[in-house]
Amino acid sequence: MAQTAGILADRAIRALLDGGRLMTPRPLDPDQIQPASLDLRLGVKAWRVRASFLPGPGNTVESKLGRLALHEIDLSDGAVLETGCVYIVPLLESLALPAGIAASANPKSSTGRLDIFTRVMTDYGQEFDKIAPGYTGPLYLEVSPRTFPIIARTGSRLSQIRFRQGHALLDESELSELHRTQTLVASDTPNVSGGGIALSIDLKGAGDNALVGYRGKHHTAVVDVDKRAMHEVHDFWEPLYNRGSADLILDPDEFYILVSRESVHVPPDFAAEMTPFDPLVGEFRVHYAGFFDPGFGHSASGGAGSRAVLEVRSHEVPFILEHGQIVGRLVYEHMLERPETLYGSGLGSNYQAQGLKLSKHFRAPSEILRL
Repeated sequence: MAQTAGILADRAIRALLDGGRLMTPRPLDPDQIQPASLDLRLGVKAWRVRASFLPGPGNTVESKLGRLALHEIDLSDGAVLETGCVYIVPLLESLALPAGIAASANPKSSTGRLDIFTRVMTDYGQEFDKIAPGYTGPLYLEVSPRTFPIIARTGSRLSQIRFRQGHALLDESELSELHRTQTLVASDTPNVSGGGIALSIDLKGAGDNALVGYRGKHHTAVVDVDKRAMHEVHDFWEPLYNRGSADLILDPDEFYILVSRESVHVPPDFAAEMTPFDPLVGEFRVHYAGFFDPGFGHSASGGAGSRAVLEVRSHEVPFILEHGQIVGRLVYEHMLERPETLYGSGLGSNYQAQGLKLSKHFRAPSEILRL
C-alpha cells in the first residue's frame, strides 16, 4: 500500500521546482537534490547582526534586520565570517509550499563537523528550522562559526531542507520491528525509547593508543567551505587517543569530533535524523542534529559499516564521557516513495562507509603522528 504520509524523495523535490513551489533565481546545482533533502545555497549578501533573533508573528526577517543589522557584507566573491559573530543570509531558494507540505532544516554534515552553527528562518516564524505547511516566502540562514573562521560565498551550501507530508515518524513499536528485520544499529540489545533508537560513543577505537577523536584548535586560519582537501588536519585539530582509560573529559567551550560505537543503517524506504540525548543525564550534548538519507549504511549502496560521526560539546562544567555512554538517538520516518538514487550511489557522497572522519575540507594524512 502506498504511503500517505512521509518524507518527499528526490523525484518529488524536482516536482516542487517544476511546479513553481520551490523557486530560485538560478538553476540548481547538479548534485543539490539529495535522496530525501535539498541543499540550500547562500545568496549574494549577508548582514552581521547584534544577536540571534526570531521574527515572530507579524514581523518579516527584513523588518527585524532594519533594527538589528550592524553592517552588510557582499558574498559575491567570498567573504570571511568570523567566530563568535552572528550573520543573517538570504538564501537563493524560496518557497510556495502546498497546504499539506511542511519542511524542516538542518546543518549539512560538513557544516556540523566545522562547528558552524546554522538555523533557517522564515518570515513570521516562531521556531528555527521549522517551515509551516503552506509557507510562501523567502528563506534566511543564521550563520555563526564557533571554532574556525570561514570563507563563504554566494552558492555555498551550509544547510539542507526536508519536505514532509503528514506525520511520518515511526513509533517505538514500529521502530523495534524495523530494527528486527533491517538492523538499524549494530547492537544485540538496542535501546529503543524516547521515540528513537540509541547511539553510544566509541572511546576505545581499535585498542590501546588508537585514534578515537579530535578536538578543535583555537585561533586557526580560515576554512574555505567550498574547497575539498584544502587544509592540513594538524593546523586545525588535536588528535585524541585511547590511553587505556576509555573515557574522555569534555572541557567547557571545546569542540570534539567523536564517533558512534554502533554502525548505522537507513533502509531505502526510510529517512533518519539524529536528535540530542536528554540533557538531564549529563552536562553534554551532541551539538548538531543531522539528517541521514535513505541508503546511509546500506550495503547495496556501498555503506556497510557506516558509523555516525558526532559533534560534541560540554555545557558549563567539565564532564567525563565514558565508552559506551548513550549520546544521542536516531528517529526514523517513512519516505513517501523510494528515492531514485540512494545515498552513496553515484552521488559523490562524502561519508558513506565512514568511521571516525573529519569534514571533506581536510586532507586525510597517511599517518597521524602520536602525541
